[in-house]
Amino acid sequence: MLISRFNRIRIDGITVAVPPDKVPVESFYEAFGEENVEKISAMTGVRTMHRARPEQTAGDLGFVAARDLMQHRKIDPAGITALVFVTQKPDFRVPSTAFLVHKRLGLSRECVCFDLNLACSGYVYGLQLLCSILNTMPHGKALLVTGDTSSRTISPLDRSMIMLFGDSGTATLLEKVADGDPMVFTGRTDGGRFKSIITPAGGYRNRGMPKEREEWPDGITRSDYDTHMKGMEVFEFSITDVPQLVADFLQELGTNADTYDCFALHQANIYILKQIARKNKIPKDKMPVSMDRFGNNSMNSIPLLLAD
Repeated sequence: MLISRFNRIRIDGITVAVPPDKVPVESFYEAFGEENVEKISAMTGVRTMHRARPEQTAGDLGFVAARDLMQHRKIDPAGITALVFVTQKPDFRVPSTAFLVHKRLGLSRECVCFDLNLACSGYVYGLQLLCSILNTMPHGKALLVTGDTSSRTISPLDRSMIMLFGDSGTATLLEKVADGDPMVFTGRTDGGRFKSIITPAGGYRNRGMPKEREEWPDGITRSDYDTHMKGMEVFEFSITDVPQLVADFLQELGTNADTYDCFALHQANIYILKQIARKNKIPKDKMPVSMDRFGNNSMNSIPLLLAD
């Protein structure tokens, strides 16, 4: 098992920016029917989500979270030595949204700065990456900023996704310290499943695809520019591979569910969370839930959960 361990680095603050516009599942009654909506809501656990306004971008939401965190912690912009922005909905294709956030925060030129293109796993990978960067520096602080507007690439006619995802931005401050508990990471990758969640067009692989939406074999109306999720594939992965990774990680560390105060898991689906808890013997009161009020917020979901 791949294990990364970092000492003398701590999380020194988390903020979240959530758009004010709430979207209750009841607003989809007209499009999909009350019975279908309530059935989907019961399966996912989502009752309300927040959506970015048309003029708001992932960069805007991440910037607000980072600005508020720096103001609250009274952080000198010159003291930030690294900034990583995690998103799959960048403000521009080029340049990295991290540069825009860097400019708006007034950070120093002596700062490592770039984007990370990941979704659900993005927060954990971002933490590990920034710990690696800080580990090579004698001192300093780093910002992990995340932002996503998932709803922008979901067909409004896709009942399997449009009632699941919310928009938000987050910021996490990391700092080198004299001592403290270690941060330990692990990870696994199965690139063979890359089509399980995919937006087929919009990049440089499938150029010139028609933008008109039409009914797909699964009965959902979408285009290749809309994100497509193979729900059963993602579900099976989540209730098999993920619990096994948790079990292997705890065994590697010589710990169990009783060792920890809280299991802050990605808020994908309430049934998936219950299965992970059952298989890893995690008490219900140690697994908080926020997706009922905010939905699945992609890479933002873990810091949003912690802040909530």
